[in-house]
Amino acid sequence: MARFVLFTDGGARGNPGPAGAGAVVCDNSGNVLREAHKSLGRATNNFAEYSAVILALETLKKLIPLSKRKESEIEVRMDSELVARQLSNRYEIREETLFPMFIKVHNLTVSTFPNIKFTHIRREQNKHADKLSNLAMNESEKMIQNESESAIRS
Repeated sequence: MARFVLFTDGGARGNPGPAGAGAVVCDNSGNVLREAHKSLGRATNNFAEYSAVILALETLKKLIPLSKRKESEIEVRMDSELVARQLSNRYEIREETLFPMFIKVHNLTVSTFPNIKFTHIRREQNKHADKLSNLAMNESEKMIQNESESAIRS
């Protein structure tokens, strides 16, 4: 059975603010197979954390043939204790805007990756994903700034 470790991080500068998601997909030996980041525009930290998990799972989905997905073991490591515990069904979701994100992750786990576990790790253990989420936040800041400048000119 193939085993993969996904590191995810999402963040927002301000809450809400310019947001981004980062993901690192590794094999069982810790070799990086793929990196991904995504600019999210203006969003909350928790929305960005969920977006990072979705980004990681969608990235992994592209790497594993359909016939091998359900038998693969996946561990998603993140420094968001809240999101890790919500996805592990240990915390309830109180923020309504997170329900669609939770459902999207849940559906990916049921349909694609049933052997999945979500693990909270310390921030120091998540530097690579953090770097990618910061890159995405930088892109969001530029996008928001450009939108503001366009609105002023109009």
